[in-house]
Amino acid sequence: MTPLAPPARFRGARRSLGEYARNGDSSELRRALGHYVRTGYGGSRTMTRRLGGTAATANRLGGVLQSGRMPDGTELRDAIIAGGNDVNVVLDAIADAASPIDGTQDKEASRRAVRDSLSELLVKYPDADLAALTDVQRLFVIERYAALDVYGRFCLDLQKTVMEKASDAATGLRRLKSIREFVVQQVAAAFRAVRERGLATDTRSIARLTSEALKETLAVFEEYTT
Repeated sequence: MTPLAPPARFRGARRSLGEYARNGDSSELRRALGHYVRTGYGGSRTMTRRLGGTAATANRLGGVLQSGRMPDGTELRDAIIAGGNDVNVVLDAIADAASPIDGTQDKEASRRAVRDSLSELLVKYPDADLAALTDVQRLFVIERYAALDVYGRFCLDLQKTVMEKASDAATGLRRLKSIREFVVQQVAAAFRAVRERGLATDTRSIARLTSEALKETLAVFEEYTT
């Protein structure tokens, strides 16, 4: 059972994040992330459990990209052909398959993370065939999705603090971009570490791979408060 969140759970994170928003001090960002995990979510283990939906979505996303088929059995290639030259139609179809709409903010953030991870794939690999990705390309999408979903949750909780405490809107947006990049880097490092320990990267193992990488990332964040 996931423990109930304590009152004012983001107080420490907001304090440090406010300092970061004002002066861009990276040590304050690390401190904010540490408080975010430790106090905001009760520690890395508890937060990893709360992010179980991220691992489940990563698993569905990996399944679609590996098999080239949607959950209803239709071919991803058919969706690509039906979409014509509109890549957004294809990205929406994959997001629908991996993270079906339920009207919640968490789900909308998850769907945005799916689409953004696929968009970044196409920037990094312009010739990628979404219906026949290589293993490297598929794992890039999974890794980037996990990072962007963590960042999306952070924004739901604390984006307002960054924008309010920054000197102006442009500075606030720059700070958010830096936070996004930092989270992406840390999650990428965690995925590398987990793979180096020999954890399988096949479709059946995607949920576990993602969960282990998230746990490692959050454990690093939590240490920033010590």
